Amino acid sequence: MFASWLDRISSWADHDGLVHDLIAPMVARKAVRIKEVFRWAKSPSRWRRRAACVALIRGARERRFFPEIVRLSGMLLKDQDDMVQKGLGWLLRETAKYDPKRTVPYLMKIRARAPRLVLRTACETLSAAVRKQVLS
Repeated sequence: MFASWLDRISSWADHDGLVHDLIAPMVARKAVRIKEVFRWAKSPSRWRRRAACVALIRGARERRFFPEIVRLSGMLLKDQDDMVQKGLGWLLRETAKYDPKRTVPYLMKIRARAPRLVLRTACETLSAAVRKQVLS
């Protein structure tokens, strides 16, 4: 039911309230729901593609779903929509904050092809030295 509300979204604030506060906990609780996230990542709707990222944040904070986050990132890395890029950056930032040992090498791997907005957002919680290394 909540996923059907994504089509009614018209602002990032409404979107993030719905996805971060309602959908993400449901995905974290039942990992089988991740299948839906990958469907959203292929949607023409910017809000569904952003939802794919935001829906995994709760799991990232629990140090879960790293392979799925990498897969999703690969799907959305070339997305030109700034709302999607900000959502992906947010997901990667939270992943880096809670699981830097796996995330920093991944950021180093994608840095040449990732949009600057995604990388800058992803690096916000990293130490200055690591952030400089990823962004240089």
